[in-house]
Amino acid sequence: MIIAPSILAGDFSKFGRELKRIEKTGTNWVHLDIMDGHFVPNLTFGPQLVANARPLSDLFFDTHLMCSKPEILLEPFAHAGSDLITVHVELEDQVSSLLWKIRSLDKQVGLAINPPTAIEKVKPFLEKVDLLLVMTVNPGFGGQSFIEECVPKIQQVYEWRETMGLDFRIEVDGGVDLKTAAECARAGANTFVAGSALFGQRSLTRAVKKMHKVATQAGDGYGK
Repeated sequence: MIIAPSILAGDFSKFGRELKRIEKTGTNWVHLDIMDGHFVPNLTFGPQLVANARPLSDLFFDTHLMCSKPEILLEPFAHAGSDLITVHVELEDQVSSLLWKIRSLDKQVGLAINPPTAIEKVKPFLEKVDLLLVMTVNPGFGGQSFIEECVPKIQQVYEWRETMGLDFRIEVDGGVDLKTAAECARAGANTFVAGSALFGQRSLTRAVKKMHKVATQAGDGYGK
């Protein structure tokens, strides 16, 4: 099980310090939400901030592009130091070429799906990805409530992964707290993006360790 704290919920004015705080929790991942103000109604940060942060941390940079034109951002984020780059299945005809491009840049490949989108849309691409991200809120802003109707999507993706003999990670993002992390782990998720539920606690380290324990116990037999 992997807990990937979303730095979107941290203090952007102390980006380097927040990365160090995450490292001290014992987790190896940090989730970077990249929003363009068009694909989603919010704007975050670009590749230069990631490039500046890369020398400061050995964390795995899990980079989620919520952008209408990710094709112009793949190389900049790859060169900035992202380890995994995720694009959205909602981009439809562009998806295959985007996944190919990410792989050609020698980065791990992620594919995300939003709550309203039918889960069948991701199935043709599962053999090409290292991670499938099931959004459990409509993306754009932190602190939203978990959408319960997304849980069957996690179960379906898990079943496809097992049937097809694949080993991609199943990640969830949106409204993830101790209760919903356990619910998602029981459905087959093994990677959990959390923001408010972690950074809102007095001790980030204790919060991460507790979520890891809860998810591991709930997902016994599922998570890897």
